[in-house]
Amino acid sequence: MDKVKEIKIADDFSKDPGPRFIELGPFSGEMFRDTLLVPALKGHDKVIVDLQTKINSYGSSFLEEAFGGLIRNKLISIDELRSKLSIKADKSSYGDEIWKFIDDAVRNL
Repeated sequence: MDKVKEIKIADDFSKDPGPRFIELGPFSGEMFRDTLLVPALKGHDKVIVDLQTKINSYGSSFLEEAFGGLIRNKLISIDELRSKLSIKADKSSYGDEIWKFIDDAVRNL
């Protein structure tokens, strides 16, 4: 059986996601990526990131660093990321935006 991990950003990280980098403020995309997302991806066959609950909006810098940074910083291969990562979002634009950031990071490697 596949090991599945669901990360609900509002419950597991913050109801107020912050800036791109740790040094710019609390609950950054970098912090989310390094403390929650990378360990989940390394330890599970499937990771579902839930952006649906209790958060009004996500900054593009938060999302780009959290998800595009996986590829840019060579923390996971694109093939492994595509097979493991699933995004749940009320606004489908968030899922589209996240995969665009990932694809942009691949192109810029």
